[in-house]
Amino acid sequence: MILLTRRAEFSAAHFYWVEAWTADENQRVFGKCSNRNGHGHNYVLEVTVCGEPDAVTGFVVDLKEMKDVLEREVVSVYDHRHLNLEVPEFAGRQPTVENIAISVWERLEGKIPQARLYRVRVYEREDLFADYFGEQA
Repeated sequence: MILLTRRAEFSAAHFYWVEAWTADENQRVFGKCSNRNGHGHNYVLEVTVCGEPDAVTGFVVDLKEMKDVLEREVVSVYDHRHLNLEVPEFAGRQPTVENIAISVWERLEGKIPQARLYRVRVYEREDLFADYFGEQA
């Protein structure tokens, strides 16, 4: 089995807020991230698939096709968007780096031909990232 990783980037804004809490409680728990106007990040996405190389091509997956799937399913949906306000899955889910990784997995699962999704890694900053391995972990 070979693991193959493709990287993509997108920029998006978000904020953290729990409607059932007071503004003071949101501020206490989320700090400046509770600003309802949001703030932005330049996210880096790494998607790892696994499989066996094709006997003829030597590829685990068609890299162009994988790039196209990432663009269609994630980058075009998240890039230059306010995640809380413009991306449906974050209407009821905090757009933390952890939840972004889960949402990316959900968007990609079963859509990359010839390979199995193995890991989604999302960097919110150079020193902060989340890995999600689906239900296999």
